Amino acid sequence: MLTSFWQQLTLANFSFDQWRQVSLLHWLLAPLRRWRQGSWLLQWADWIGLAIVVVLYALAPYVSTTLIGVLMLAAAALWLLLTVTDEAGVGLTPVHIGVAVYWGVMVLATAVSPVRGAALSGLIKLTLNILLFLLIARVARHPRARSLLILSYILTSLPVSVFGLRQYFFGVTALATWMDAESALADATRVYSFLGNPNLLAGYLIPAVMFSAAAVFAWPRWLPKVLALLATGINTLCLILTLSRGGWVGFLIAGFVLLTLVVEYWSIWFTPFWRRWALPVLLGGTAALLVLGVLSVGTLRARVLSMFVGRADSSNNFRINVWAAVVDMIRDRPILGIGPGNDAFNQVYPFYQRPRYTALSAYSVFLEVLVEGGIVGLLAFLWLMLMIFQQGWTQLQKLRETQAIQGYWLMGAIASVAGILGQGIADTVMYRPQISTLWWMAIAIVASYYGSLQGMPQQRSFKLR
Repeated sequence: MLTSFWQQLTLANFSFDQWRQVSLLHWLLAPLRRWRQGSWLLQWADWIGLAIVVVLYALAPYVSTTLIGVLMLAAAALWLLLTVTDEAGVGLTPVHIGVAVYWGVMVLATAVSPVRGAALSGLIKLTLNILLFLLIARVARHPRARSLLILSYILTSLPVSVFGLRQYFFGVTALATWMDAESALADATRVYSFLGNPNLLAGYLIPAVMFSAAAVFAWPRWLPKVLALLATGINTLCLILTLSRGGWVGFLIAGFVLLTLVVEYWSIWFTPFWRRWALPVLLGGTAALLVLGVLSVGTLRARVLSMFVGRADSSNNFRINVWAAVVDMIRDRPILGIGPGNDAFNQVYPFYQRPRYTALSAYSVFLEVLVEGGIVGLLAFLWLMLMIFQQGWTQLQKLRETQAIQGYWLMGAIASVAGILGQGIADTVMYRPQISTLWWMAIAIVASYYGSLQGMPQQRSFKLR
């Protein structure tokens, strides 16, 4: 009974390869499919999609959000063109269904929003992110394209982290009040690199650390492995030096997930003793090193302890006051919320805010989802997370049987989703385009493993040498 319920909840038995064959829309689009078969350019469609996505992630840390939006529009247009000309049964996964349900709830929240125009702006931003997800999930079904995409992100993260380390060693002026002026860390340096905000930089680097660590095992030769180790170390050090408490929480959650998945992946080779004790020994040793590091370094110790002093820390006090106002907002519109986006939030929040505590968001992803989409939105969001982790685990078990190196990218993607979500417990940098695009990329990589390359249209394959 429970097994049957779980399979229904996670769409484990849904036939995704047949639904479109009986669709009237599929029949109406037949002329477009014939046109695509005669198009020379669209024979390279996945190459073009990969190029757009790689350029987007290569430029994201350095350019304005406007240019990021233009590239996302290009990705959306290409995905739409390819999708309407596809053959039946290509690419739909349980994760896609979860994303569609979440988007549909946000459409309803926009329709009933008290600030409909502002909510529409937020819905457009969400839609662009989802369309980017759809294109990446399509392109990343090619294992070599998936590997190239991740390689481009790792290489992009290196100069970002190196510049952050330069700020630490040579000093940098804070662009905002990021430390409690009365704390012992008032003069501490928080690096922010090209992103202009240490919390934003920490969110950007969480997936970079996870994918760099995965590359240590996925890349076959020693020289690339050395590069992966170097990237893991540099990105981790820069993330720590952001002094972002939310970033640290996300990093620890992501690291725990990655270590757990790696041990499970390797356990096929373990003796019965190590199958039982490998994970406790590894996690226990890692935890001991972390505790030793925190106790040994005064700055880290003070920053960690500040999480537990309640309102005595100005940042904690600020968040508590914002959360209290957000709870009032949720109480007044509990079913479908106020609609998506920071514009909608900024128009409604002033009616609820505590004096002197202005805010641009709810400073918690879960509260943000609640205030934007209400209880229905939160349930849709949690169901989407369930689909992501369930599908990730299912596909990883299949790869585990052959110890395929592509399994390490899947582990990195699952850990990245968990880490960004972990930082979102008390922050909302996930909604910034530099992070939201990474969030949806990680989800798309998980989705890309579902029936990878099965039912793919006959196009030129990737031949990377």
